[in-house]
Amino acid sequence: MSVKTKRLIKKFISYSGIFFFILAAGMLWWQLRNYSLSDIAHAILDIPFVNLAMACVACMLGYLALSLYDFLALNYVGGHVSWWKWMLAGMLGFAISNNAGHAVVSGGAIRYRLYTRWRIRGGDILKMLTISGFTYFLGASAIVVISYFLVPHELFQNSIGASVGINALFIFCLTTLLVYFATSIFFHKKSIKIGQIKFQIPSAKMAFTQTILGITDSVLAGLVLYFCLIPFVKIPFVVFIGLFAIAQSTGVFSQVPGGIGVFETVFLVALPDSVDKASIFGALLAYRIIYYVLPLIGMGSLFFIYERWLRSRMKRWLAEAKEKIPAKINQIKSGIKIRK
Repeated sequence: MSVKTKRLIKKFISYSGIFFFILAAGMLWWQLRNYSLSDIAHAILDIPFVNLAMACVACMLGYLALSLYDFLALNYVGGHVSWWKWMLAGMLGFAISNNAGHAVVSGGAIRYRLYTRWRIRGGDILKMLTISGFTYFLGASAIVVISYFLVPHELFQNSIGASVGINALFIFCLTTLLVYFATSIFFHKKSIKIGQIKFQIPSAKMAFTQTILGITDSVLAGLVLYFCLIPFVKIPFVVFIGLFAIAQSTGVFSQVPGGIGVFETVFLVALPDSVDKASIFGALLAYRIIYYVLPLIGMGSLFFIYERWLRSRMKRWLAEAKEKIPAKINQIKSGIKIRK
C-alpha cells in the first residue's frame, strides 16, 4: 500500500466521524422537532432520585470493571505496578476516551504518561492498549450476537438502513468472536510481529476472561441508562441491553467522539412512536451526564491531586538533596585532609 493511499484512508476515517455526526444530528432534530428544550429539561427532572442514585452506583461499578482492563493487560505484558496505579490509569484513561473518542490517541496518551513514569516500556503500553481494545470488542460483540436473537426485529422495520446495518453488525461481531477464539485455541503459543512489536497470541482462557470482562462492563454501562429510562418506558432488560449494545457499537464504529448523536438516534428510532421522545432524550442526557461527565470530573480531579502531590514530593526530594550534597562534600574533603 502506497503512502498516498494510507493518507487517503486516514483522511477518510477522520472525516467519516464528521459525516456521521452531521447525519446523526439531522436525525435527532427530526425525531425531536415537536419538543421544546423545556420539555427535555422537565424529563430529566422527572427521573426519580432513587433511579439516579442506582444509576450512579452502576456507573461506579462500571468504571471499576473498566480499570480491570488495565489489570488484565498488565498481566499480559508481565508488568507490575501497585493496584491503585492501574486503577487510576484505567479509570482516567476510559473517562477521557469515552468523552473524546479515538481511544488509542486520547486514552492512550494519558496511559503513556502514567505508565512510563511507573517504568512500563512504551512497546508494552502499546500492547496493553491493543489488548484492552480487543477486550471491549469481544464483550460488545458477544452481547450483540446474543441480543440479535433477543431484540425484536420489528423495532427497526420502519428503517431499511437500520435493518441492514444491524444484520451487517451481527455478521461482523460473530465473525470477530469466531476468528479470535479460533486463533487463541490453535495458535496461542505463536506470536505476531507488527512493525517492531511482537504480540503473543492470548490463550483461550484469556480470551474467555476478556469476553466476560467486556460483557460485564457493557452490562453495567447499560444499567446506568436503564435506571434513567424505566420511569418513562417499560422494556425488558434483555431486550434493552441488546438495544444498548447495538447503539453503543454503532457509536464506536461511527468514529464520533462518545458516539454523540449516533447512540441517541438508534434508541429514538427503535422505540415506538407512542413513547414520549422528549422523556427518552431526557433520560439519555441524564445517562450522558452520569456515565461521561461525572467520571471525567471525578477522575480528572484525582489526577490533578496526584500530579500536585508528585510535584510537591519532587520539590521535597530536591530540597533534601541540596541540603545533603554540601554536607557530603564536606565529609569527603575532611576525609581527604585526614589522609594527608
